[in-house]
Amino acid sequence: MKKLILWDIDGTIIVSHGSGVRAMEKALTQRFGKICDLTQIDWAGRTDTWITGEVFRHVGLPDTPQNAHDYLEAYLQILPKELRDGPPGQVLPGVRDLLEILHQRTDVAQGLLTGNLKRGAEIKLTHFQVWHYFEFGAFADDSPRRNDLGPHALRRAKERHAIDFQPEQTVIIGDTPHDIECGRVIGAKTIGVATGRYSLAELAAHQPTAVFPNFADTAAFLRQMDTW
Repeated sequence: MKKLILWDIDGTIIVSHGSGVRAMEKALTQRFGKICDLTQIDWAGRTDTWITGEVFRHVGLPDTPQNAHDYLEAYLQILPKELRDGPPGQVLPGVRDLLEILHQRTDVAQGLLTGNLKRGAEIKLTHFQVWHYFEFGAFADDSPRRNDLGPHALRRAKERHAIDFQPEQTVIIGDTPHDIECGRVIGAKTIGVATGRYSLAELAAHQPTAVFPNFADTAAFLRQMDTW
């Protein structure tokens, strides 16, 4: 039975040391002349479209479709430079090897389930040379609410593979409680990984199907996955 694996990006596949945050802050200043310290916003595990609404609320801007469009377009224009010129980020330990191993398996389909905009996801993962591993995904363009993204990912997986993936075939991987909750909404298995802002114990408290400190031990991940 083919498995569907849906990956979060920031804190799960990569760390970019605040490139997205800096790009969002600069976009706000460039487009609207406003300043906002995004560290005031609990953005971990949230979508870019949700974060946009919070940013506007903090600085007193109307959250209109036009303002959101202009802001996010500015963000996407700035993001590549922040990735290129900011502190060097990295693909997290073991992840590149894991993506390659899973890519070679005929019993696995890999996609994204991320709070990034699709273009933002492509910019980030192209920068780190892992974009080609992902055939489809669900993104912040689909909904500002992360819990809405699972059905979009399942629909695109079905379109791509002509398989109606069931919950027992689906695994969602992420570094925040929001990822775990998102998986639970669609009945998927969930893997928490403590390579973001949440500790192993904090993630375990949300009762994912499995939890790892990181993916440096790729064999341990594969053993766990193959029991499902």
